[in-house]
Amino acid sequence: MIKVLYFARLREELKTGSESVAAVPDLRSLKDMLRARGGDWAEIFGDGQWVMASVNQKMADLDTPLTDGDEVAFFPPVTGG
Repeated sequence: MIKVLYFARLREELKTGSESVAAVPDLRSLKDMLRARGGDWAEIFGDGQWVMASVNQKMADLDTPLTDGDEVAFFPPVTGG
């Protein structure tokens, strides 16, 4: 299982802060799985949408491999001032 965390507006729009999902090969596969849920999930994780991710507390890209026991966090882009 992979633990998935959602932060900031993602948590609010998806109405969940965390969940456990079956292990998938990489971050791209996880995003595809989440997008396939439809509705808000498809909108947030759709192509062209900007959602940042970390795997085990390190910034990650779509090709980052995942293994059983990993923790993935999704959050919207942040800006500084």
